[in-house]
Amino acid sequence: MKKINLIYHFALAAILSSCNSGETQNPSANTVVQLPLYIINAQNVHTYQEFPAMLEGRSDVEIRPQVGGYLQKIFVDEGDFVPKGQVIFKIEDHQYIEALNNAKGMLNAAEAALINAKLEVEKLSPLVRDTVVSPYQLKSARASVSIAEANKKQAEAAVTSAKINLRYTTITAPVSGYITRLPKKQGSLVSLADPLPLTTLSDNAEIHAYFSMNETDFFAFGEKYAGSTPSEKIKNLPPLTLLLPDNTEYPQQGRIDMIDGKVDNSTGAITLRASFPNDKGVLRSGNTGKVRLGTPQQNVLVVPQSATFELQNKIYAFVVAKDGKAVKTLLNVIGKTHNGYLVREGVKPGDKIVYQGFDTLQDGAIVEAEKIVSNSDIK
Repeated sequence: MKKINLIYHFALAAILSSCNSGETQNPSANTVVQLPLYIINAQNVHTYQEFPAMLEGRSDVEIRPQVGGYLQKIFVDEGDFVPKGQVIFKIEDHQYIEALNNAKGMLNAAEAALINAKLEVEKLSPLVRDTVVSPYQLKSARASVSIAEANKKQAEAAVTSAKINLRYTTITAPVSGYITRLPKKQGSLVSLADPLPLTTLSDNAEIHAYFSMNETDFFAFGEKYAGSTPSEKIKNLPPLTLLLPDNTEYPQQGRIDMIDGKVDNSTGAITLRASFPNDKGVLRSGNTGKVRLGTPQQNVLVVPQSATFELQNKIYAFVVAKDGKAVKTLLNVIGKTHNGYLVREGVKPGDKIVYQGFDTLQDGAIVEAEKIVSNSDIK
């Protein structure tokens, strides 16, 4: 009998232990969770749109030879900055010096022939008056003067051409800028028919960022700013921010200064150009990035991005109801700032939402404010 009682007590202890364990693993549905909350309020903010952009220098000038010959000297290296007028290449000029000397000799001969033809006219003129020679000889002499004058002009043109060709053997920078690649090396033979330029000179003192908008975005964008023509609207457009490839912001802002007059039929997009100062040469022609265009929004509801989560490409937040229960709520997002979403439906002014710690929060859990997060706390 004692043995039966002992077994009974062990069984009862096991049942009680199991019950106590179940109570620990399944807390009451009324358990209160303390989390930071954010109060929704209407704000005046800027929304942002980002567009991929291709960067080009103010001018990218191809440097090509105007005359052929061997590349005698290269005065620059790839990546060098050169001011306008600096000598950058020298083509061997011996043949062009000889050509100039030959042209000068032909000019001297033409000038001498002209003098001789004029002397012949002076000699024949009194003889014709005295009827010693026929007028025909004088007319022939005057024709010889005209021919000599034409030959002289032709020789002068040849001298000018030879001087130009000789000058072309020294290649200077037509604008200030940075030297790009140098496909030809010293001693290489260059000619006017070369497919590649000697180099390209990029004037990067100002950088143009070209980007495109689709027709819908462009019309919505244009309606927000005053002006009846594109040129008038350009004056009222806000400055832009340039995002570099590493997603950092370029420190200087730019402005839109060109709107293409034609929509690309193949893409349905229109091209815009924004210009950014580049005094320190940080940006280079050929870089890529994004332009961020801000638009002012008045009296809109903003939900911090850090207080939301995405599920099946939709944005949700936990809204705390009056009874303290957290309700998973779908947000109708109409835009975004750099750290928040603009919301049309899902929340209203004065609503409290869970700011952090909702990763394991269950729908319907009771939430109390651990603290109220202010706008200055949001990064």
